[in-house]
Amino acid sequence: MTSIRHNADMESDNRVLDAAREAVLAVGVRRTTLTDVARRAGLSRMTIYRRWPDVRTLVADLMTREWVRVADRFATDDPVTSAVAVVRALRGHPLWRKIVEVDPELLLPYLLNRRGASQQVMLALVEAAIVRGQEGGSVRPGDPARLSRALLLTAQSFLLSGSTMLDPAAPDGPTDPTDPPGPTGLDDLNDLDAELTTLLERYLRP
Repeated sequence: MTSIRHNADMESDNRVLDAAREAVLAVGVRRTTLTDVARRAGLSRMTIYRRWPDVRTLVADLMTREWVRVADRFATDDPVTSAVAVVRALRGHPLWRKIVEVDPELLLPYLLNRRGASQQVMLALVEAAIVRGQEGGSVRPGDPARLSRALLLTAQSFLLSGSTMLDPAAPDGPTDPTDPPGPTGLDDLNDLDAELTTLLERYLRP
């Protein structure tokens, strides 16, 4: 009975999170309401309120679900390959792009003040991959917890700020014409991903 109830709760939560995703993609986080989410999910507003007291709490859970799904999809025994693949996938993720373009302030607490649930899960995945790599000889010795934190910090910076380092004329380059003084040799995000790969290879390989 407990298992059945748990599965039903998970199904209900995913139904609400799916509705929240639809709403955020349509209007952004600030214009999303729990009433709108309830309507899209076909549930009562009080059902939503019992689980999530406000939109930010709901969106935090939505982000965790979406980012962890991406991380799980690219989890391998090679932390370098996984990290670069996750950065590339998140960069093109529609929810990520919507939040970065419309509601970037939502990301600040997880960059400046505390780790979020998705970051915790990603750290665990990276640390496990590093341990396996050390056991197989493809990752240098060192404290896996420290190595995984350094890797995650590096990957986050490439994900969040990568486009600011591209040449001004690049399709995804900076939009402020006063920013970059000249060419950098980085024409697109694939060039930047190649640099991230090189950086992580040099950091992690024996």
